[in-house]
Amino acid sequence: MNLPRYLGVLAAVMLLFVGCSTVDSRIAQNRAAFSSWPPAVQDKVVLGQIDLGFTPEQVRVALGDPDYESVRTTADGSSVVWGFRDRKPRFSFGIGVGMGRGSTGVGAGAGVGPDGFRDNEKVRVAFDPSGRVSSIEVAQRR
Repeated sequence: MNLPRYLGVLAAVMLLFVGCSTVDSRIAQNRAAFSSWPPAVQDKVVLGQIDLGFTPEQVRVALGDPDYESVRTTADGSSVVWGFRDRKPRFSFGIGVGMGRGSTGVGAGAGVGPDGFRDNEKVRVAFDPSGRVSSIEVAQRR
């Protein structure tokens, strides 16, 4: 048995899970702020949900850090927009047949990759000039 090789794989898997931010871990890191929010806000945040009027801090605790930020300018003015991507895995399976000089082969494989809508985008959150959520756009799966 090649112990160093298995330890490397185990360390990589552990880093993957340790690096994942969850709603519970974000609430724990922001316990004082979370405790000061109204019960209706706390209820949504615990479920990983947001609503109109939420502050950037409440959105970060509920959804994590945004994957990107942009500025939207309309006739009504400018607003900051945060985008969040879907990071859930998608499973796929493929089969291939190959022929070469003097050999024939059949292969199969499976892969795990992101599932997505417009680069895996799942939610866009716009903030009004006062810093409160003014709109929420949710990607619809077809």
